[in-house]
This record gives sequence, C-alpha cells and structure tokens, in this order.
Amino acid sequence: MESRPAMAGFMSKHQPLTPDSPLLPTTLPHVSEPIPPLPMTPPDADEELDAASNAAALRTALHVIATERDGLSYLEELYQSNSVAQEGFMKAVNTISRSLSHGGKLVIGGVGKSGKIGKKVVATMNSFAIRSSFLHPTEALHGDLGMIGEHDTILLLTFSGRTSELITLLPHLRSSLPLIVMTSHTHPSTCPLFEDRPASNCILLPAPIHTSETLSFGLPAPTTSTTTALALSDALALAVARRLHSSPSNIFQKYHPGGAIGANTLKKGPPRMSDLAVKADTVPMASSRTTLKALDILLAAARSTSGWVRVSPSIIVSPRQIQKLGQGDLNRPAHALESGTCVEKSDWISVPSTNTVDEVKEWIYHMREGERGKTFLKEGTILGIVDQGRNVSGVIEIEDVIGTSWGSCG
Repeated sequence: MESRPAMAGFMSKHQPLTPDSPLLPTTLPHVSEPIPPLPMTPPDADEELDAASNAAALRTALHVIATERDGLSYLEELYQSNSVAQEGFMKAVNTISRSLSHGGKLVIGGVGKSGKIGKKVVATMNSFAIRSSFLHPTEALHGDLGMIGEHDTILLLTFSGRTSELITLLPHLRSSLPLIVMTSHTHPSTCPLFEDRPASNCILLPAPIHTSETLSFGLPAPTTSTTTALALSDALALAVARRLHSSPSNIFQKYHPGGAIGANTLKKGPPRMSDLAVKADTVPMASSRTTLKALDILLAAARSTSGWVRVSPSIIVSPRQIQKLGQGDLNRPAHALESGTCVEKSDWISVPSTNTVDEVKEWIYHMREGERGKTFLKEGTILGIVDQGRNVSGVIEIEDVIGTSWGSCG
C-alpha cells in the first residue's frame, strides 16, 4: 500500500515518460485549391489485378501466334529450297498413292501429342477416301499389328525421331513396308528410326522448327512443333487426294454428309458429271524440243493441278497412267509407251455433263453386265464430259465414278 506514494515521488523527480504535446495553431493555413472529395468506397484492388492479368494473357497469346506463324514460314522456306524435303514429300505422295491403288492403306502411328496429330491426319485422309488407320505403338505389340497389310504404307510422327515406343515397335514391322517419318530431322542419316531398315523404303518428311519451344515459351510443351506437323500433314493429305482423285472436292462432300458442309451439299443437289470432271481447258500440254518422251509427260504432270496431261490436242494421259510410268520408261518416246497410256479422243466415252454421278454409275454397272460393256467400259477408260453442243468440256477416269474395286461392277 506504500508503493503508490513512492512511485509518485519518483515520477516527480524525473523527466516525464512522453514529451509535452505541441501547441495547436490558432488559425489554419489557407488552401489555394479545394481538396477533391474522397470516394465513398476504396478502389477495388481486384479490378487492377484483372486488368494486368488480362494484358499479360493477351501478350502471351500474341507471342504464341507470332512464334507459330514464324514456324510455318520456316517450314515453307524449307520445302521451297531444300532438295531432301522436296524429294521426301514427292516420294511420300507417290508411295501412299501406290499403296492405295494396290488395295493397301496408310497406317499412322505416334505417341503423346504427336499421336493426337496422327489421329487428326487419319480423319482428314479418310474424308478424302484415302484409306487410313491409327496404330498406337503399345497396342500394336498387344495384337494390333494384325491391322497392317502387305501393301500398306507406315507413317510415324515423332518430333525427336527417337521416341522409345516407336523404336520398340520397328523390329516388328516388315522391312518391305515403306516407312515415312515426319520428324525434326532434316536428313535421313540422322534419324534413329531409319537404322537397320532398307534405305530404299525409308522416306523422310522434315518438320523442324526455327527455335526450340523452351527458348520460345520457357517450357518444352509441344506447341510450334505440333502446329508444324499438322500443317505438313494437311499438305500431304491434299497432295495425295489430288493425285488419286480428279475432283477431291466432290469426294470430300460425298464422305462428309453431316454438319454445315453436308447441309450446303444438299442445297446444291446431287453432284453432276460436270461437277466431278476436270475441265478440259485446264489440262496442260507436254512439250519437248525434240521427240516427246515419258519424262516430258512427267514434267508436265508436276505442273498440272489435276495430274492430267495432253500430248497433243486430241491425245491425253490420265493421272493413273502417269503413276504407272517407271524408271525404264523415262526416255521412251510417248508414242512407244504401253498401250492405254496415251488415249486418243476417239477412244473416250462420251457422257452428258448434265447427268448425275449416280445416273452414270448405274449406267456403267448396267452396261458391264454384258460382254460388250466390259470391252469398252474397262479399267483406265476415260469419260469425255460433253456439253449440250457436244463439245468436250471435261475429262474423268472411270475409277473416279465407280471406285477402284471392280468386283461389284460386272
């Protein structure tokens, strides 16, 4: 109880614990401009954060789009100037077309994101009547190898070119099967998937990217590489479709009856022969300073958008006949080529342009029930599509009307 007076005495003899408060001014300073009123509520910090986040997201999007655009430009330049890429692409188109013409198909394989691209390629190929199947390398080792036929062509998608699942699969694929590999490698000698396989059956489709995805985006996620593979796969599908069909557009519409594409087709009505045929005035003329040879026909076919070539105003060579030309034919004169290669206009079968494709197909089936029809409506027959004035406006191979299977055609 005596402690309080003692504490009071102590406080009185020493400096206070806190300093004295300053004297308040008697008048406030004059303010030249009024202070703006404060908002009733404080600013929303989330709005500022969202704005910054949205701006960053847009910058990322533009960076990815620009990077992948540059990747496609790089791919375009490669196939414009690199002989390995050009030869590989042409060989791939020829090989796939040959497989289809012999009753085979295209078997596509890949793992991960490359496998996803592969499944899309299968869908695109099939929509052009290019028979294709997807083969997962793991499932292949558990029985799916049975889907591969003796006339098939294999297409593997792998950016690294050394995917372990694909390397494990290869010893179980017949070495006689053509092997196409779409990869970042730019020369067959550096691709591990070609080791221990005959070089004559190995086809490289280079699909490199201009800069690594880690360098572009800070992580190795398949982005530019899958875009590049998808673009090159689309190019391959369209090139093969144009090689196999005189009118890929009509083939695509035929196998795509659903959705908006199918609805637009229905509005146009059933396709007519004029829709399916190649316009005669678009077929280029093969030329030579000396005797016209098979090589000159091949060079003209490379420039032809449809694959058809004229060797004279009244003689034409169809895409399927051009595909049959071999190495030994290149220096042979055009007139000395195998019978049926160069077809005279007098041997074309005239078909009215206004007939529907189904009507002509039914007519062919009916005519081939008799021996006479089998004589002039045979494999390789050229149909000349004539207008109302009896002028030939287009040409088409009979296979593009009834298909390549003759078993159900008399």
